[in-house]
Amino acid sequence: MAHPTVQQLRYAVAVADTRHFGRAARACFVSQPALSAQIRDLETRLRLQLFERTSRGVLITEAGTEVIDRARRILREVDDLCEAAAGVAGDLSGSLRLGVISTIAPYVLPHSIGLIRDAYPDFDLYLREDRTDPLIAQLQAGELDLLLLALPVARPGIEELALYAEPFLLAIPETHALARRRSCDVSALADERLVLLEEGHCLRDQALAVCDLAGRDGPAEVQGTSLPTVVQMVGIGLGITLLPAGTVERNVHPGAHVVVRPLQPPAPTRTVGLAYRSSSARVAEYRRLGDLFRAAGHESMKHTSSHIDSSPAFGS
Repeated sequence: MAHPTVQQLRYAVAVADTRHFGRAARACFVSQPALSAQIRDLETRLRLQLFERTSRGVLITEAGTEVIDRARRILREVDDLCEAAAGVAGDLSGSLRLGVISTIAPYVLPHSIGLIRDAYPDFDLYLREDRTDPLIAQLQAGELDLLLLALPVARPGIEELALYAEPFLLAIPETHALARRRSCDVSALADERLVLLEEGHCLRDQALAVCDLAGRDGPAEVQGTSLPTVVQMVGIGLGITLLPAGTVERNVHPGAHVVVRPLQPPAPTRTVGLAYRSSSARVAEYRRLGDLFRAAGHESMKHTSSHIDSSPAFGS
């Protein structure tokens, strides 16, 4: 029996994931006839029918389900082999699939991508933005190599590398009484209505944890779908919110009717870092990337400091 090729296994997994030959072909950057021919050849080599083609899409046969499960494991081993080879090589080269949460991606990636391109011009970085839980699942499944997110992750088989601590700042309507203060104690949150991201965002959970420290017993929170929306809701007086320092410059603009105040020491923070599979052989590369992400994060927070100091209501 002729053995399947690695590429054929990748095509089969793509068909199983998309349940459609056309979408699988696009995902694999090949023509549909070429992908279909490789799947037929794979089925011939294995002497099994893996897929049923129907007018509504593709069904996986019982035998196909077992083959696809084994193919995923084999592909993860192949990827680990390539990672090990890249790790021995030393420098950042080849490609890497990075997952980033939405409350970090727009604020750290623009600067860090430039640093990475300057330092490692032959390195290809593929990005995926999502919430924490889906990204962790994709990391565990071998679909992503590395995550940039808020720690801790605390999942079996995943290692963490802390990069920097990012303070939380208080965003307040400019007409709010707290806007007249130079800084605010966490206890100020206790009786306020909060504007938070909707459920599923780790930033929401982190903000609620800070509010628990404040002994909050105020009105129910208002939910927004993104940080820009949350800031707009604060600006029209629906409540107050907590923002990571690095997100302020891009979200709090002149005319937003929002001012930002630091929280008094010990100010709450979130830890930004990397997460990767414990079995990965590319840890040295991840540390190099981590140095660049750390520099980008510090640069973002430096801009935030000047942004707060120039607030027209500051110190009034």
